[in-house]
Amino acid sequence: MDEVAEFLTNVEPPRRHAEAAELDALFRKVTGWQPRFYKGGMLGYGRYDYTYASGRSGSTFATGFAPRKAKLSIYIMPGYANFDPILARLGKHSKGKSCLYLNKLADADTDVLAELIRAGLQDLNGHWPVQPT
Repeated sequence: MDEVAEFLTNVEPPRRHAEAAELDALFRKVTGWQPRFYKGGMLGYGRYDYTYASGRSGSTFATGFAPRKAKLSIYIMPGYANFDPILARLGKHSKGKSCLYLNKLADADTDVLAELIRAGLQDLNGHWPVQPT
């Protein structure tokens, strides 16, 4: 069993397990990419390299999620654009600097979530070229 499959199999509690499987299917469909497992219990789709004005550089995933026990953390907003018009149609959520939090996946309209994933990737790709995984 590969790292991604093992991670998805072991997500707890059962409700979160089902939500993680649904999110994985959604991210695969929207991006067309296979996920990669990242330290800290995150699945990432696509990747990009960055170099900040400070000279700090690195690589990370372009979009993805982490099925945390308290909330789903969804990494789809790179922090460059205002996605409020899309977020207004998403459903119950909260947001951080570059992530979205859902108490449960049923709180969100998954068609709108798919639109948000695409918009986030398009915006990110305008700043740092996104590569498939």
